[in-house]
Amino acid sequence: MKRAWALLIVASSCAHAVEIRIQYGALERLLADMVFTQDGRRYMRGTKTAKCNFAYLEKPEVRGENGLLRIKANFTGRSALNLLGQCVGVGDAFEAVITATPVFRNGALGLQQVRVGSNGKTSYYIRHVCEAMESSLAHDFKVPLAANAKALLENPEFHPAYRRELNGFDVPEIRVTNDALVLSVYFELTIK
Repeated sequence: MKRAWALLIVASSCAHAVEIRIQYGALERLLADMVFTQDGRRYMRGTKTAKCNFAYLEKPEVRGENGLLRIKANFTGRSALNLLGQCVGVGDAFEAVITATPVFRNGALGLQQVRVGSNGKTSYYIRHVCEAMESSLAHDFKVPLAANAKALLENPEFHPAYRRELNGFDVPEIRVTNDALVLSVYFELTIK
């Protein structure tokens, strides 16, 4: 028994990051569950009942490319006025190509250095939409990793006789590889 405690103390004193590899197929499902929640769409403006003023992304495909996340998604939008039952204004549909550097800040996975393109299609409306998406995604895209880890690791339904407390959750390194998003995660888990 003393040997087991000694091994546990030695193991716990060697702080190492846990490496979490999220393959892109799983990341697509995660985005679908957390971001593309409205019938597989992410409304950036309006709702599915809006006829003339809406913008949404759907069908995301995630890959790694040259150390960046590359997300392709179908964009559909319209910015128009309803005049006598007819929408008068601009709109378009195109394949949006988003590249960004993933970053961990304030407990969440976010994006920085976001670039959005239209895969060759261009117009005034498309250029305006791409610029707006760059700003929006850099500011608003957040996957709450720390909160999700806390909920998972402290879940009282798993071994209810042992309370657990997660502290010090940090992700100091994120790498984008050809097959996965790799997170180096540090945390402290206290079992009571």
